Amino acid sequence: MENSVDFLKVLNDDLLVKILTTFEDSSDLVRFSAVSRSWQRFVIKNGLCKHLCLRIFPQLSRVDYVNELSDTAKGHAEAGSSNYMEWKALEREHRVYAFLAQHCLSFCVRKCISEAIIASSTDHYPEESIVNTLEPRDRVARRASYWSSKGESNPAVPEMLTYKLVSDLCVITEINIRPFQAYFEFGYPIYSAKSVRFRMGHESCQDSGSDKFVWTYTSQEFPMAQENRLQTFRFPDPILCIGGILQVELLGRVLRHEMDGLFYICVSHVQVMGQPLSPAFGIQILEPSEQFVLEARSYTLPTLPEETEGEYEYEYDDEDEDEDEEEDEDME
Repeated sequence: MENSVDFLKVLNDDLLVKILTTFEDSSDLVRFSAVSRSWQRFVIKNGLCKHLCLRIFPQLSRVDYVNELSDTAKGHAEAGSSNYMEWKALEREHRVYAFLAQHCLSFCVRKCISEAIIASSTDHYPEESIVNTLEPRDRVARRASYWSSKGESNPAVPEMLTYKLVSDLCVITEINIRPFQAYFEFGYPIYSAKSVRFRMGHESCQDSGSDKFVWTYTSQEFPMAQENRLQTFRFPDPILCIGGILQVELLGRVLRHEMDGLFYICVSHVQVMGQPLSPAFGIQILEPSEQFVLEARSYTLPTLPEETEGEYEYEYDDEDEDEDEEEDEDME
């Protein structure tokens, strides 16, 4: 131990921070801070776990402050000097962000849609409701299952499908969409959009008229194929959805209906894949600033669900297969 070196004494703070911010795993920072009290103090003082989380999820730049559920009654009312209070706040940030990084690195992908909220238009309600897009099959009980927009003479008019996710905080990795093929029409047309874009955010706490939602993230535009299959739109990096609201924006209409000459978009199924961060984490939206409080409500890692890979596919039972075969024979 005589030849051991304390890097805190050899390297200047700026250089050491630059080195430690290259870590990509919060467990590396935890191990570093476990070496000694001075090393732990250095990690906490410089907010290195927070920097790591901000690098993974830039959306966390909207965090006003963090809180712990056990501290909600006393969190900001503790007596003491300003230095003491500042240090306690840094310790709290360290615990919350270290666990958030650990939680997100123990990633287990699952379906994240809780319910369908609203569509920008619906041709025949409720037969062609947005609720049908939660069903993996395009035929249920011998009837077509899909959402259809109203017809438009202008093919550039967009459509929006809005969903509520299973948690106010979700890490989203990809979104899968299956356009609807009208098997009951001549030529089996597929009413897809030309492209798709995604928005994530939260419900507005204020009476803002038509702006019911506040969007904190907007994706790039993805091209959509005019094919009857579940098409995957994967984000370059996982996205943190703050507020649990996701909107699918369908851009550009491809097909004109033969009967009325109008352009339509029809969707059979929408699937959002990712990881909900509840019950470990929650948020409180601070309006009108659009910032939020990040709450650590539990320091227990989630257990792995029984379904992971199997959630991508739907298994038809024998009755479904028989019905499909009968319908195919009828069309022939």
